[in-house]
Amino acid sequence: MKLAIIGNLEKPGLGDAVAKLVKELGNGAGEYVIDEQMVPLLRASGVHMGADHPRSFADCVKEGDLLVAFGGDGTILAAARAVGSRGIPILGVNLGKLGFLAELSPEELPAVTGDLLAGKFLVEERLVLEATSPALSGKTIHAVNDIVVDKSRSSRLIDVHTHINGAFAVTYRGDGLIVSTPTGSTGYALSNSGPIVIPTCGVFGITPISPHTLNGRPIIVPDTSLIRIVVESDSDEVLLSSDGQADVFAKPPLEVTISKAGFPVRLVKRVDRSFFDVLRAKLFWGADARVL
Repeated sequence: MKLAIIGNLEKPGLGDAVAKLVKELGNGAGEYVIDEQMVPLLRASGVHMGADHPRSFADCVKEGDLLVAFGGDGTILAAARAVGSRGIPILGVNLGKLGFLAELSPEELPAVTGDLLAGKFLVEERLVLEATSPALSGKTIHAVNDIVVDKSRSSRLIDVHTHINGAFAVTYRGDGLIVSTPTGSTGYALSNSGPIVIPTCGVFGITPISPHTLNGRPIIVPDTSLIRIVVESDSDEVLLSSDGQADVFAKPPLEVTISKAGFPVRLVKRVDRSFFDVLRAKLFWGADARVL
């Protein structure tokens, strides 16, 4: 099992966190490659390695059997985009704040490194969204969390006409629309009052952003659905984005077709930790707000 180590260079404490894993691997525990951009940070943390370990980010993704991503959820989403359809499992090590995707803290690494190298871990497959649009000039975009259309820099409301499997469903009038996977239900959709969905459910969420009317409600649809949205607005442009990355600024009307991608993203999960454990820890479920 060859580990490929990458990380968010802007995260404080990245060098010390990665050093915990590299020291374990340096003791002969296993084979690894590491993003060459992190080598100076490791040297500053007192860790030196041979010339056969550093690689470019792209080569790390190509060579690794398991990708270890240090950072927050954004780092893991970036890793998933880099992996694409290749199916390499991704383990997130949390250096962020909230973080629903990262499975470990840096302090837990020494205790689990042996299991990782021996392949003793669960791999959970998560749905990926696929979107096409004439505005993308033939490009197809993918998202682990969500595809979003919004009003960009304008103060004007937009109308999002939403069709499911060819049938007109609803027109949302507001700031935009989020189409999310179960993984993305705890992201942008949650901040817009969307439901929390168990990650392994075969559904997509459709959640309006700041709807202008009280009857604009979220919808849950099967992941076999073909979702077509048409955005109309009096503003000069609207934005189409995937996992928080701006893909195109387009002049309305904008048409986008969204469906399930032909491949999943594979996340490494701990055997002894459930999704509900994560929710209780991150969202303080069941805690008395008076004593927080």
